Amino acid sequence: DLRGPVKSFEGFLALLCNEYGRQLPANAMEYIQWMQKSTEQMNALIEGLLSLARTSRAETQMADINLSQLAQPIADALLASNPSRKANIKIQPDLMAHADIYQMTSVLQNLIGNAWKFTGKLAITEIVFGAEQVDGETVYFVRDNGAGFDMEYAKNLFVPFQRMHSANQFPGLGIGLATVNRIIQRHGGRIWAEARKNEGAVFRF
Repeated sequence: DLRGPVKSFEGFLALLCNEYGRQLPANAMEYIQWMQKSTEQMNALIEGLLSLARTSRAETQMADINLSQLAQPIADALLASNPSRKANIKIQPDLMAHADIYQMTSVLQNLIGNAWKFTGKLAITEIVFGAEQVDGETVYFVRDNGAGFDMEYAKNLFVPFQRMHSANQFPGLGIGLATVNRIIQRHGGRIWAEARKNEGAVFRF
């Protein structure tokens, strides 16, 4: 239902360009291009909403899993995506958990992917995925040396479509951390963050 009107709008924009594009002045074509970009953004927002909804409905299959083995391919793919970038991604070995393997893969993709994104403007990227014992609990963390954020706004981190940085600075929908939060809550856990602006961030769960 959400996709239908957007697809219709996209279709008529394409017809307008194909049939009348040569007759339209340059500024009219520029307006059309802005509309096309807006429909792309709307499609991305819809996909984000659907992804969040699927996370809430998906059946959870609990098993003993190696989170390090899930994280390493994610790190390798990010490094391969930009070979010229100076980056160190450290994955602590043999981090075990009792959890859903597919949902935890999504958690790590979002957290490590965010760390990669928010360290993109640095000369050297440092990202660590590890665990520590706190008050008898195993607490996992993803730490980076990136843009960080003002802790005054931390309460909005896990709210859908709330962003700490503008889309011009760092692209994204603001849906990833909301997805992570729902998955962690479905596992009976919790997630929180600590950061300082321009001094990096750490997400613990």
